[in-house]
Amino acid sequence: MPNSKIEISDEELNSLTNAIKNRYDLDFTNYESKSLKRGFARLIMKKQLGNVLGLWAKILRDREFFLGCIDDLTVNLTELFRNPEIWTKLKEDILLEYENKLNINMWHAGCSSGEEVYTTAIILKELDMLKKTKTLATDLSSSILAEAIGGKYPKVLINKYAASFSKYLSTGKIEDCFVIDDHSMVIKDDLRKHIDFKQHNLAQDSMDKKFDVIFCRNVMIYFDDKLKEKVLNLFYNCLNDDGYFIIGYYDMLPESSKKFFKVYDSKTRIYKKVLNNG
Repeated sequence: MPNSKIEISDEELNSLTNAIKNRYDLDFTNYESKSLKRGFARLIMKKQLGNVLGLWAKILRDREFFLGCIDDLTVNLTELFRNPEIWTKLKEDILLEYENKLNINMWHAGCSSGEEVYTTAIILKELDMLKKTKTLATDLSSSILAEAIGGKYPKVLINKYAASFSKYLSTGKIEDCFVIDDHSMVIKDDLRKHIDFKQHNLAQDSMDKKFDVIFCRNVMIYFDDKLKEKVLNLFYNCLNDDGYFIIGYYDMLPESSKKFFKVYDSKTRIYKKVLNNG
């Protein structure tokens, strides 16, 4: 009978993360331990591996196994128009600063299945700023990126999304942005042409581009303070001096973040880059 609850010790967690690092060159050693343990427990139950030893053995024996299981380690907290006050702030305040800029560059780091990337695109289109914007959308998981690239969502959500759309973002209709059939709604091509989707690991990959706005929402909840500081340093170096950094409501920044970013709007968790950082 499968265990109803799988307990993972710190020693077992270290063994798993070290095995994954050695086998796949994916570093989870500085992820927040409680969240990571819950993720590994979900994976063990889903794949019916019995216990930590079963998972550890599977990782070592099957080179392809773990690459398809990254989604089970995290919970993707995203949806179209999630936290609508953020998008209202973006539309009525932040993006207006870039009206006269010839080119705008954005990065959605940890984009998950793409809902927030496309929400941003809808706003940019409404402001007539979409054509001059380049967006990079990245995630660690190749399978979740495939969903994002597809831009296909269940039709059962249409009433929920349509209500948010009309209330917070536009006088237009949701049909202006999605091709809708009996079962699904698919983002229209004009809203995806400016987006470049790429696999990227925030924990260990570099980034050589500069951005005006960086989104990293509800991703750092899985990181410990050491990894958070490393990632925040990456974002700092990638953000233009007048740029904005937008995090999720569940993200907690370490004290050291104050040398990188200052609060712009506390309600929507929007920050500005700290200049002259020595």
